[in-house]
Amino acid sequence: MLPDTILRLKNLPQNEIERLLQEPFAVFSGEDDLARPGNDNLRAYGLLCEATGIEKEEDENVLMVKALKRICIVSRSADGPLCEWTEAPAIDDLDDKSRKQMVSYIKELVKEVSSGFQGGRHLARRVNEYSSLNQLIAFLSQYINMSTAECYGLICMDSDKERALRFIDYLLRQKEEITLNMEMNEKLSREASEFYRRQALLRQLNAIQSELDESDEAGETSPASDYKSRIAASGMSEENQKALLEDAARLESTNPQSAEAELLKNYLEFALSLPWKKEEIFEPDLQKAREILDERHAGMEKVKQRIIEHLAVMKLRKTNRGSAILLVGPPGTGKTSLGKSIAKALHRPYTRLSLGGIRDESEIRGHRRTYVGAMSGRVLKAMKNAKATNPVMILDELDKMMAGGFAGDPSAAMLEVLDPEQNDTFTDHYLDLPYDLSDVMFIATANSLDTIPGPLLDRMEVISLSSYTPSEKFVIAKDHLLGEVMEEHGIDASQLQIEDDAIREIINSYTMEAGCRGLKKQLAKICRVKAVDLVENAGPVRVTKDDLADIFGPIAVRHEKVKESNPVGVVTGLAWTAVGGEVLYIEAASMPGSGQMILTGQLGDVMKESARISYSVLKSHLPLDTLEFAKQDIHIHFPAGATPKDGPSAGITIMTALASLALGKPVDSHIAMTGELSLSGEVLPIGGLKEKLFGAMRAGIRKVLIPADNVRDLAEVDEEVKNALEIIPVSRVEEVLAHTLGVHLQTPKLPALAAVNATVSI
Repeated sequence: MLPDTILRLKNLPQNEIERLLQEPFAVFSGEDDLARPGNDNLRAYGLLCEATGIEKEEDENVLMVKALKRICIVSRSADGPLCEWTEAPAIDDLDDKSRKQMVSYIKELVKEVSSGFQGGRHLARRVNEYSSLNQLIAFLSQYINMSTAECYGLICMDSDKERALRFIDYLLRQKEEITLNMEMNEKLSREASEFYRRQALLRQLNAIQSELDESDEAGETSPASDYKSRIAASGMSEENQKALLEDAARLESTNPQSAEAELLKNYLEFALSLPWKKEEIFEPDLQKAREILDERHAGMEKVKQRIIEHLAVMKLRKTNRGSAILLVGPPGTGKTSLGKSIAKALHRPYTRLSLGGIRDESEIRGHRRTYVGAMSGRVLKAMKNAKATNPVMILDELDKMMAGGFAGDPSAAMLEVLDPEQNDTFTDHYLDLPYDLSDVMFIATANSLDTIPGPLLDRMEVISLSSYTPSEKFVIAKDHLLGEVMEEHGIDASQLQIEDDAIREIINSYTMEAGCRGLKKQLAKICRVKAVDLVENAGPVRVTKDDLADIFGPIAVRHEKVKESNPVGVVTGLAWTAVGGEVLYIEAASMPGSGQMILTGQLGDVMKESARISYSVLKSHLPLDTLEFAKQDIHIHFPAGATPKDGPSAGITIMTALASLALGKPVDSHIAMTGELSLSGEVLPIGGLKEKLFGAMRAGIRKVLIPADNVRDLAEVDEEVKNALEIIPVSRVEEVLAHTLGVHLQTPKLPALAAVNATVSI
């Protein structure tokens, strides 16, 4: 194509070859390799060529041509294939360095491409003979898969730089095509080799079986036949058996080496690993169950009674049908460990399913089999591990399930699991068959009800677990924790003895929690510290109350203690916390001002409203001349301002503090109170009475005022606490003031409102 370039012309008649050997000739290529009669077939650009010889190639003569110049047509003749031409212009826009770099780059590309096919080394050697960029391009153009239009485009280019860059694009395209073809051929060859290898091994295996005369037996124990017999013996319903038999038949007609066969095998194995047969009816022993629960757990009377009731119903109905219970309480109160005791009392398998952090519905229901890497849900996996249709399944951290997103709502999937009207036909997306969960006893655990959807709560019986009292913690530590911790540390009971006073001091001064996890950690610390003494001295060790400071350091927990006396405007209230009850001092002070009320102590909206209601009740019940409200500012403060406080149980305490301030009378510091207050002066019930009364006893309180509606809750309070306190129920604010300040007021009668013609919108 370019000057001093050797080209090869094929498909020429013999007489044409002899004529072209005589003298130089011009080539203006059209649709054919050489110009044919007719000026319309001539292109604008061409080559001035000189024949150099003839070569034989596959019984065909090939004319070897040397290109002398690029030429272009100036004018065309009206008659015949004649024209006037001149040398085409050339633009040398590459310096020597750039030309050498392009030549070197093209040679490297040719070496990479030619290394992958036969004869490529010969081509690479020929390429090394060229140092001219244009000659190299013209030589390689014969071996690159370019169209006629692309070849002609290279001839038409006057710029050496543009021609070189265009050719490099064509060369890179050719390289990618060759690389892709080689990769595909290699992959097909590898797969074919693996297939032929497997076929050869199968033929050898069949020959060996035939030689040993075991072909008949092998036919009887084929995978499909084995699955059919296992399906028949599984105990599942006829509809489920029919569906699985269809999958087994499809497996039999599927190539054993295909991916579909592997998926079918995994599915059938999982389906047959699930328990399908109903368990025999168990006749429970209520007395034995009580002994097991009392032995393993202190307190929890509601839970124990609920389990006994369930056993009694099972015995009367002669059924294994389960139920759904939700245990709600602070961390460390034994909700999860209770499941093992219930399973033992019911003589059922125990399995646990952790729901904390689940945000995908497929974690409960599984993935459909059409998805890559499909798996069953956690519920059926737990059933597989239990190996029985009636286990006790612990659904741990139910309140920690994440809200629904793009992957579905897991709490919605739990509705079918826990609903007794639906779970006898629970459908997992992977299994895609109805599975009976009605015999399972579900015991869910949660720390709070706030994040559990209402429809899910409706499916369960909610049982609240309160925090342990110190006396309950002491029993748990003595009967359970101490033995477990010493066994974990390899210490025998004869080697280490911890006095009862020391355990009580740990509970009161070195732990502050609702449960017993921190208590167990502190006992473990004692074992670790005293293990050194046991190893070095090899003698029994006794831990007393006085030794705790050396082991744990200064006292970590400080509880409020009753004061000798309270000044005017200060009243002792009771508060519930997640780690038990505490006393809470409420302070009120007045100062000259404009009648505004100031609240401090990081209060929530509920407590702020209680303070406003208490202020209104004070002004409506006390004589108006007792305190000049319009000229005084009232400041109400809750100490421990860094601790957030909220809840509807401080109403009567705030009102009593304001009344003490207004009347100038102090309230006995050994009197504490709890209760919400309505605007009409009624004392409303509160929660957490058990913890609050214990906190009062621990602080040294002697008399406690509680709402009259909470008297029925005293049944859950320990006798030790009730004996140490004088508990007085009150129903109105007048009774509160009579017991605290000795003020006897009559219940005010509000004046009737005048009738007005108005529409009230609520």
